Amino acid sequence: MKVIYFGTPDFAVKPLERIIESNHQVVAVVTQPDKPVGRKAIVTPCQVKAFALEKGLNVLSYDKVSVQGVNDLKNLNADIMVTCAYGQILSQEVLNITKHGVINVHASLLPKYRGSSPIQWSIINGDKVTGVTVMQTALGVDTGDILLQKQLEIGKTETAGELFERLSVLGAELIVEALNQIERGEITPVKQNDALATHVSMLKKENGRLDFSKSSESLYNLIRGLNPWPVAFTTYEGKTLKVYSASIDSRTGNAGEVISSNGELVVACLVGSLVFNDIQLEGSKKMTAKEFLLGRKIPVGYVLGK
Repeated sequence: MKVIYFGTPDFAVKPLERIIESNHQVVAVVTQPDKPVGRKAIVTPCQVKAFALEKGLNVLSYDKVSVQGVNDLKNLNADIMVTCAYGQILSQEVLNITKHGVINVHASLLPKYRGSSPIQWSIINGDKVTGVTVMQTALGVDTGDILLQKQLEIGKTETAGELFERLSVLGAELIVEALNQIERGEITPVKQNDALATHVSMLKKENGRLDFSKSSESLYNLIRGLNPWPVAFTTYEGKTLKVYSASIDSRTGNAGEVISSNGELVVACLVGSLVFNDIQLEGSKKMTAKEFLLGRKIPVGYVLGK
């Protein structure tokens, strides 16, 4: 089949690559426009655009595809459109352009975790399993019929970044399988049970603030779920202290209190405590907690996050 592929970040690269390697033809790739990146605000193409250009594919970018791109998409005479972390909501006019409509690669087991950041929230909420759903796109947010779905276990120490990689590979496998079944007329759509739906919001930096009045397990999951972005944090002497990784400990104390700083940095929570592993103080480089303590003597009893 002739495919128009919509995608923007790293997560969407592997599914595109697998479609290219399949017997289907990618007639165009649609991405978000180039944006300024970094402190110097250098205008940079997204990962999907960079990959598509490297492969010599036709790349299209629109501020609002449903307004600016309709005629271009119609002229491609494609059979189906595939979206994966594209970043724009498509109008009904766009959904109706191709014979088989639009299908989407979504990184959760729908109807759970409709909306943005499903990978991070699955870890933050302490889920044991997650997965990928290929769905028929409808006007609602992730409300379309389920076409294919496959789950995988979340590792006990796995970060969001690590889970991104595994789910991207799974999504790549599933999207080609879905395209093959649609082409053969073998797909059986299944309606979602809206009563079981959960919606998750877009993550913001403030979501990373560590509230030590919660359990060590809850904060451990938060730290894993926000690595590599936006990263969990607390404050030390008025500066932001990012916490990239930690482990759970059984020692107790008052919430936020440093209960050990002799070669290790242990902070008490409501239940149990956290041993900080990799951290970064505002204005400094990322380092281990042991390295951090070589240059700073934090007294036992000091309360982080004040």
